[in-house]
Amino acid sequence: MDAPLLLALARARLLAGVGCIQNLWVSPRALALTWAPDRRAEWGPGLTWVFLLNPAPELWLLHEKDAALVTLKLEAKGDLTRRWGQELKGAHLEAVEGDPRERWLRLSLRRRAVTGRIEEMRLCFQAIPGRAGLRLDGVDLNPARMGLGAIFPATTPEPRPTSPALLHWEAQFGEGLAAALNGESPEVVPGEGSIFERHRAWSLARAQTLILAPRVATVDRKLVKERQRLQRYGEALAKDRQRHEAALPLRAKAQALSAELWRLKGTQGRFELSDGTLIQLPEGLRAEDAAQKWYTAVKRAERGLQRVDELERERARQLLELEARILDPPAPPSEARVVPKHKDGKRMETGSKKDDKRSDGKGKAFRNVMVEGWEVVIGKGDADNDTLTFKVASPLDFWMHVAGVPGSHVIIRNPDRISEPPREVLERAAQLAAFFSKARDGGKVEVHWCRVADVSKPRGFAPGKVMLKTFKSIRVYPKE
Repeated sequence: MDAPLLLALARARLLAGVGCIQNLWVSPRALALTWAPDRRAEWGPGLTWVFLLNPAPELWLLHEKDAALVTLKLEAKGDLTRRWGQELKGAHLEAVEGDPRERWLRLSLRRRAVTGRIEEMRLCFQAIPGRAGLRLDGVDLNPARMGLGAIFPATTPEPRPTSPALLHWEAQFGEGLAAALNGESPEVVPGEGSIFERHRAWSLARAQTLILAPRVATVDRKLVKERQRLQRYGEALAKDRQRHEAALPLRAKAQALSAELWRLKGTQGRFELSDGTLIQLPEGLRAEDAAQKWYTAVKRAERGLQRVDELERERARQLLELEARILDPPAPPSEARVVPKHKDGKRMETGSKKDDKRSDGKGKAFRNVMVEGWEVVIGKGDADNDTLTFKVASPLDFWMHVAGVPGSHVIIRNPDRISEPPREVLERAAQLAAFFSKARDGGKVEVHWCRVADVSKPRGFAPGKVMLKTFKSIRVYPKE
């Protein structure tokens, strides 16, 4: 943003009337001031000044419902907002100082305290790339100074003798330069309408370039990576299917061999059946052992094919969801809190205030992590582990815990009710279970997992202690 434009936009706001700061929020890279509506000044409700520090130091005018402002507001910090709000809420804009040759602005603000005393402060904005910053000074300030971004002196910087932007304005406005610098000419911003309408349109265009477009590009990159992952996953499943199908013909050989075991029992090597079929037994195996080995291989292949079918259905569902996200991109973020739901449309039980808090009242009772589209919930304490396992989790969800070591209960949500979670989800959840346990600093550890329905708690058991009807094991290294 050029120095003349920065000064002209600030003076235009002052020229429209004494603006009052109604609300504000602060993030590490922006300060947003929402001005009280003023019909005489053509200043509608919700219009907000945004002092942006990066990726480019600029002064924007946006509405509180604009997607770019909502996106930036998600970065707001509560502690910063409270500190700045104590000093700036209710303050009125009294004067604007600056130099059209240097991107530096000082706003003189004044407000009446609860005691009736008049407090004065100065908000300085340095919009120099690489040295952008905000500084709030004043003798009535609680702290001596508050700031964001780069630290710079409170005095006006020494302007450059010649400024290309100012020379361009002199050539463009000629004798009307003074009026343009005072914010009296709407032509300082391209477009149509008043200077405020033009400033907002310009701000929306800049926000699209600097904030929204990079966000969309990031989402697109994630979608491309997700599609590639699903493609590789499909190729791996195809190889597994081919390997399992190759074992199915062993059933016929095992049946033919079993039918003649009465005369071939104890035979090894190569022999001929009654129908003339030649059979070569695996080296070192007798006929009865070979038949049993082939039957076992066929059963394993059938179980493997059943599991591959489940995983392929899950992969097809993920592909459909991915295509839907590509064809119908997600809406801009909203301040409204969305109640999380399972894929079957049911509301999550973790949303209740009782289950969402730890038993000692300190913060949330559970950690939530998304792994390959699966929700993983991690408990934080003994009592909260019991709540997670027996009140929050569903019977068909998957339960995990490190073997023989105190630690968190881990739940893998299973809204589709499949028999087993994908291998990568199982391993990642097991790594989290190992990390949030006393075995965090050890090597490879064993993690037990089963369905929640197989977990019970006999009367008299201590908090967090349970019994398992049946379980499976997986060995992983702890990893957060």
